[in-house]
Amino acid sequence: QVQLVESGGGLVQAGGSLRLSCAASGRTFSSYGMGWFRRAPGKEREFVAAISRRIGSTYYADSVKGRFTISSDNAKNTVYLQMNSLKPEDTAVYYCAADDRAVTPDGADYWGQGTQVTVSS
Repeated sequence: QVQLVESGGGLVQAGGSLRLSCAASGRTFSSYGMGWFRRAPGKEREFVAAISRRIGSTYYADSVKGRFTISSDNAKNTVYLQMNSLKPEDTAVYYCAADDRAVTPDGADYWGQGTQVTVSS
C-alpha cells in the first residue's frame, strides 16, 4: 500500500513563501516520478510541478515557473515544493502525486490527501 502524506500548507500573505513536503511510504520511489497538483475552489485539478527522481529532471507549469521549485531527498523518500512570491491565485488544495513511470500533467498513479494553501492579498 502506497501512502503519500503532505505537510507544510497554511495561510500566508501575498509575496510570502511556503514549503510543502510529501513523505512517501510503502515502497521506494527513488526510480520513479513524483510531483504536485493543485485544485482551486470551482476549478479543475491543475498540474504544478514534477520531478524524475532517477535523473533529477524537473518540470513546471508556466503559471509557477520561476517562483516554485520542486526537489527530492531520495534518502528520506520525500519530495518538497518550495513556493516563493506567492499570489492569491495560488490558493488551492495542493496534492502530492507519485507514479511508477513519471508524473505528467495528465495525472499519476498515487495521490496524497492534500494540504490547503491560502494566500491573502
